[in-house]
Amino acid sequence: MLLSLVLHMYSMRCVLPAAVLLGTAPTYVLAWGAWRLLSAFLPSRFYQAVDDRLYCVYQSMVLFFFENYTGVQILLYGDLPKNKENIIYLANHQSTVDWIIADILAIRQNALGHVRYVLKDGLKWLPLYGCYFSQHGGIYVKRSAKFDEKEMRKKLQRYMNAQTPMYLVIFPEGTRYNPELTKVISASQTFAAKEGLAVLKHVLTPRIKATHVAFDSLKNYLDAIYDVTVAFEGTVDDKGQRKEAPSMAEFLCKECPKIHIHIDRIDRKDVPEEQACMRRWLHERFEIKDKLLIEFYDSLDPERRNKFPGESVNSKLSLKKTLPSFLILSGLTAGMLMTEAGRKLYVKTWIYGTLIGCLWVSIKA
Repeated sequence: MLLSLVLHMYSMRCVLPAAVLLGTAPTYVLAWGAWRLLSAFLPSRFYQAVDDRLYCVYQSMVLFFFENYTGVQILLYGDLPKNKENIIYLANHQSTVDWIIADILAIRQNALGHVRYVLKDGLKWLPLYGCYFSQHGGIYVKRSAKFDEKEMRKKLQRYMNAQTPMYLVIFPEGTRYNPELTKVISASQTFAAKEGLAVLKHVLTPRIKATHVAFDSLKNYLDAIYDVTVAFEGTVDDKGQRKEAPSMAEFLCKECPKIHIHIDRIDRKDVPEEQACMRRWLHERFEIKDKLLIEFYDSLDPERRNKFPGESVNSKLSLKKTLPSFLILSGLTAGMLMTEAGRKLYVKTWIYGTLIGCLWVSIKA
């Protein structure tokens, strides 16, 4: 019975973070909605500046839980940019936590409010969040033949015209790598071999469309591309085989002791512009990722496993950057829920905010 209680308490460790992160969403959306209305007749740069600041507040609270609460150790390798830049962030994709990794790097450059994602089209239906991500500068894309290149270019041009700071996150694989989904991996490897490309082991064959459109649209606005490779420590089974990366819930249950992040900063001028050349270039970048991950997971030398080559920096995030956001948003939400009028507004925001958001994205996003 005691063991059952311990296991139950262990599984409950993600409940508090999840309750706060979801519970504060209506408060955040109300604050953002108020500013959206107030700024309707102002130049777009004023709206964008405050929206970026609001986004920074919410994502700082997210990092309070994903870094400070979990106590995860962040180890950085390679190039460690410290100043804000307009960039495209390209990373391997293996977990829902990958979205948070971009925040982890951005906050260390004081660029957290500038993070914008290229997202799978289906995510636009998320209650409250789906509509807001589009409003913040996120771009929803469909796969393969349904990919709307013209619409993506139009949105990126609009952001560029407004001089929107850009920390654009793209996962070129298009779906998460899961070593247990052997059919997905096999199909990816078969496609690479058919196209005369190197067959990859620990990542999927990258897709070129979104990356090329983003770079081609922003090439005169960007400073660099960040090529980011991520490995979660503790994702190897007793037989030494790689297993599935932790989900958000598992991560919040403190099942990942360390995250290893390797960054290559590639200057804009070193990236090929023509799509066929960029396709080859992108695949070569993923070959480099694959070699890093082979070293991390499969090295015959135990001293070289569970780390990337080169020196690492243990980067600890100060509570000063995250705790105030947690206190502000949770305090405002608690204050709203303490009154009957506040509770009604809270519920209506969840209901009508979701309905209006879904209607908006069905037309606009």
